[in-house]
Amino acid sequence: MKIFAIETSCDETALSLVECTGGAKKPQFKVLKNLISTQIAVHRPFGGVVPSLAKREHIKNLPKLLKRMGFSASGKEFDAIAVTVGPGLEPALWQGVEFAQALAKKFNKPLIGANHMEGHMYSILLPKNAVSTKMPSSKFQVKKFGTENPKVKFPAVGLVVSGGHTIVVRMDSFTKWKKLGETRDDAAGEAFDKVARMLKLPYPGGPEIQKLGAKGNPKAIDFPKPMINSGDYDFSFSGLKTAVLYYLRDHPRANKADVAASFQQAVIDVLTKKAMRAAEQFGAQTVFLCGGVAANKPLRASLQLQAERRGMHFVVPEFVFNTDNAVMIAAAAYIGHLRKKTYKIVVNPHLNL
Repeated sequence: MKIFAIETSCDETALSLVECTGGAKKPQFKVLKNLISTQIAVHRPFGGVVPSLAKREHIKNLPKLLKRMGFSASGKEFDAIAVTVGPGLEPALWQGVEFAQALAKKFNKPLIGANHMEGHMYSILLPKNAVSTKMPSSKFQVKKFGTENPKVKFPAVGLVVSGGHTIVVRMDSFTKWKKLGETRDDAAGEAFDKVARMLKLPYPGGPEIQKLGAKGNPKAIDFPKPMINSGDYDFSFSGLKTAVLYYLRDHPRANKADVAASFQQAVIDVLTKKAMRAAEQFGAQTVFLCGGVAANKPLRASLQLQAERRGMHFVVPEFVFNTDNAVMIAAAAYIGHLRKKTYKIVVNPHLNL
């Protein structure tokens, strides 16, 4: 089954063509084409994503990327179209949905609604060894992909960590999984962005915190680690964010690199401890990490170290598949199709796992 997928949930306009095979037990994904147009430069002056500007950029970029996909007039290159219906920014989501509806009608193809968070979760199945090449005008096209799909042994326990979500998931098969816990307030990625603004770092904040933190001492400041010993699998990062705010207020000459490193370490410690406790409780053979925050190298290293110390297999997507992309939407649509789990082609900005 070849799926043409569209992703416009936030500030990335992305299209992909993915060959999906293997069925529910051994799903395999071969990336035939993948285009991503990032809006970072547009939103950076505002310190975050502006929904109206994101909508404008999607309107401008979708036709351009479609032309570069090079489809024939009949759309014979694909069997179905998939589009993100949520969660995300409502104005941005609608651009993708309306674009997909028009194309489904034009090409007479079935249209599949996809859950963005399921896309992140299933990104752990996407091919390894992908190589990305910078394109003009802040556009990125992944030109070369590996053919090896990661192996996942069940049961698996993992973290789905992004700007809006922090979730612990137990996965018993690719079509059977359960959410064990999630954030009660700020998600980890949201906390990264807010602390970055406190430190007067540019958007997006996550990579900037990591970059600055590499120059600091992660043990310099004893920031709180909220709910680390709560006994459940929920999270709360608002208190940690507030602790950083008060620290900067009370220490105007603070070493910003130490603040970044200590804050980042507090987040990593909470995420790692809760994920590994869940993995031990449920006898996980695989520990996985996905979502935009999975691009954080110290977090990847921490979780991998703890998993391998316990004899568990560790899986994390390629960096290009951590951030928003349409390949993961094709994967979510394919597995949703196999599960007979469909989403209405209506935008739902608050959709969750």
